[in-house]
Amino acid sequence: MEKLTRQEEKVMQAVWKTGEGAIKDILENYPDKKKPHYNTLATVIKILEPKGYVGHKTFGNVNVYFPLVKQEEYTAQFLSGFVNNYFGNSYKNVVSFFARNEKLSEEDLKDILEMIQKNKEKP
Repeated sequence: MEKLTRQEEKVMQAVWKTGEGAIKDILENYPDKKKPHYNTLATVIKILEPKGYVGHKTFGNVNVYFPLVKQEEYTAQFLSGFVNNYFGNSYKNVVSFFARNEKLSEEDLKDILEMIQKNKEKP
């Protein structure tokens, strides 16, 4: 799966939120207050299609776009690459980094441990 540019990621966030829709629908779900021009959004979506992220169906003269890649799949791959490239493929190093830089409180760490324990208990 190819890494997306920041602009492509924002467009994909809107596509994921929309689920299925025309350019105007995707534009309404754009994550920033400052939205791109309609034509800019259409261009980025056309770039995302050959990359395999977006597909479309045509109804008359309207294209309805939909995601081909689930948000969870992209997030998992992106985070995995990030952890590998910046933290020596160690999630422990990630948590340690955020704890050292006071981005995670002791309460946050306790919550994380509880979540891990609950996931272990699931069949």
